[in-house]
Amino acid sequence: MTEDVTHMADDVPHMSEDAPQMTVDVDATVAEDLGGDGAEGSHADEGFPGGPYDPLVLTSFAEHVAHAIWTGQERPELKLVSHGRKVTLIGRPVPEIDGLVAATRLSPLIGCSVVTGDPGLISAFVERWHRETNTFHLSVGELTIILDDVLSLLHLPISGAFHSFEALSMDEAVFLLMELLEVSGEEARAERVRAREAYVRLSWVREIYEMRCQARRWIVAARAYLLHLVGCTVFSNKSATYVHVVHLEAFRDLGQSGGYAWGAAALVHMYDQLDEASRTMTRQIGGYLSLLQIYEHFPSVHQCITDDAYEEMSPMPPGG
Repeated sequence: MTEDVTHMADDVPHMSEDAPQMTVDVDATVAEDLGGDGAEGSHADEGFPGGPYDPLVLTSFAEHVAHAIWTGQERPELKLVSHGRKVTLIGRPVPEIDGLVAATRLSPLIGCSVVTGDPGLISAFVERWHRETNTFHLSVGELTIILDDVLSLLHLPISGAFHSFEALSMDEAVFLLMELLEVSGEEARAERVRAREAYVRLSWVREIYEMRCQARRWIVAARAYLLHLVGCTVFSNKSATYVHVVHLEAFRDLGQSGGYAWGAAALVHMYDQLDEASRTMTRQIGGYLSLLQIYEHFPSVHQCITDDAYEEMSPMPPGG
């Protein structure tokens, strides 16, 4: 539960016309960034002018967006990929599966998604995030989102079992769809071909949910509903269209699903999205942006990040 199956930037399908264009992130090594010839090489001994003096702590700072901004490079506009509206498309679970969904302790996600994000606020957070410390470096000090925040804001369990997701081959993804969503092999393969990877469309999952409700296959309907729910919230990615089939495995036994530490998984996934978004050339951020947007409701933190974002005359040194 605490690890992505694969690097999301590489794993998201690319062929869909209605999915945003994925961005290929810079993946230079620390040795190339800090130890090579030229001006950048001196940072290994001298640190970064206006930034961290000891590069042994922020080892990937050379590829951080803050470094690019500080050296006069233009930061590409960060696009927010939110799935909040898709939660409203499927609506609340039908009464027959309401108890099954509630037993997984994921019901709070149905009503607490931010539909429209604040790009300026979230971009400012991203520019001050450092994956080596998992903290935001602000003018008032270091802050971060912790498990207690997840529990308090999303009401998801932060203790319990951790589900170990294993990478799926294309054939394994087809078999999982056939077994747990009761689709035919032909239908599962057709959806796999359309996605090219071990993904399915969120719109397709909604159709399966409706058909299983009509057939009164309530456990299968609940699995489809929950796959759609986590695909739009805690496990959302930058495709804006697809959900990874591997998450369906967590709903094989709905009685056991309620014992997972969903809050911890949500936080780790958000950390991973922040790590990726803080790279210089990343143009999109996915994940459950509600965990970032909520900070605007805390006046002191919101004012701090707003002041840092728009202070153009004397900006705070990156990473400091």
